[in-house]
Amino acid sequence: MSTSRTQKLNERLHELLASTPEIEGAALVSDDGLIISSVLAPPADEDRVAAMSAAMLSLGERIARELGRGALEQVYIKGGNGFALLTAANPHTVLTIMASNEARLGLLLLELRKVVADLQPLL
Repeated sequence: MSTSRTQKLNERLHELLASTPEIEGAALVSDDGLIISSVLAPPADEDRVAAMSAAMLSLGERIARELGRGALEQVYIKGGNGFALLTAANPHTVLTIMASNEARLGLLLLELRKVVADLQPLL
């Protein structure tokens, strides 16, 4: 991946965090578990986020297929400290974000659709 493309991906993730304060981190991850771009605050570890994202993507795809739900679009996780959302950016890439409990899910999903549309030409 060229440096300019990587810079553009990083810039778009930074813009996402700046425009949506409830989002605490974001990562673009390949389906084989490699970080493409990320903006993660400690204690999040890029390698762990990438590995877990790829595993959730694989499992989510299998569940969607086995249950006849069509192609996987999103995986949603709600924990005591907030959300983790995985959104398919293309067939081989997932956008993973972490958001606080204060995030409104509908607005978050709307923002993610816009970000994915912006990122797709770069992937």
